[in-house]
Amino acid sequence: MYSENRDDLLTRVASLYYEHDYSQQQIADLVNTSRSNISRLLKEAKQKGLVEIRIHKRIPTVPSLEREFQDRFGLHQAMIVDSSIGDGDERLAAAGQLAAWYLDEILRPDNILAIAWGTGVAAAVEAMAIHPVMHVQVVQMIGSVGSSVSDTDGPELARRLANKLGGQYHYLHAPLFVDSQTVRDMFLEQPTIKSTLELARMAHVALVGIGTTEPEAASFLRAGHLTLTQLQELRAQGAIGESSGKHFDIDGRGNFDINHRVIALSLNDLKRIPYVMAVACGHLKRRSILGAIRGGYIKALATDSLTARAVLDEADKV
Repeated sequence: MYSENRDDLLTRVASLYYEHDYSQQQIADLVNTSRSNISRLLKEAKQKGLVEIRIHKRIPTVPSLEREFQDRFGLHQAMIVDSSIGDGDERLAAAGQLAAWYLDEILRPDNILAIAWGTGVAAAVEAMAIHPVMHVQVVQMIGSVGSSVSDTDGPELARRLANKLGGQYHYLHAPLFVDSQTVRDMFLEQPTIKSTLELARMAHVALVGIGTTEPEAASFLRAGHLTLTQLQELRAQGAIGESSGKHFDIDGRGNFDINHRVIALSLNDLKRIPYVMAVACGHLKRRSILGAIRGGYIKALATDSLTARAVLDEADKV
């Protein structure tokens, strides 16, 4: 009985009990041990995080708005939380949970998942259930933003998600933003960075956020990569948002010099990934969400109803 790896034994016992409805005595007979030992093994599996028991509270959504989003913008999936459930933090957490459920549906064993950074991505990672036998490879698709936002930075999120999905994580050992295109190109020639980005390009699924250039919520400003003056200059050029560190305008065009200083997958790389799940909430992100949709950079969106209606209103204007 004990010739197999301990965690493999715990996973097998837990799977028989929780997924296949075997009784503890049936499992004990199968693995040639006592029922009381099976009870201890199940307890150990929960303590080690191999089993996670969740009570899924219903998240109120707005199906009519979800259908309108999918029909109008051609998204694979739109998941829209009813904004009446609470404040901004509660709505973002609920959107993250919806995104996590969507990822549960589309991920398959041994898939590659590319991950970005930000509060929306962190909300989805936090909500993901533990699947220790999925063996999903999680790849950081953008450079590290910096220690000031470590809880929502790419390396930490990649590690946490890979641990939940029973797979390896691959760090992109580079900063997100550098001083010039020349420096960026030097980083991209490094073998470890090149191989990590090549793996990210092979991803079946990507999990991203959507940032804005609105000063009150601009990620690059908050992380210290741009000054307020530089951000205002970028806005004057037409940049309204970014995803995976790459900026774009209201129609999704990404022809901005700043993008040549970012170490990450390109916007065209992002478009080629079959499933790109974005989590983004907030009125200030209405234009950037619209730009990301028009650019074809996302295939699924989790947001709240106030944000969704603001995106639709913006689409009617421009």
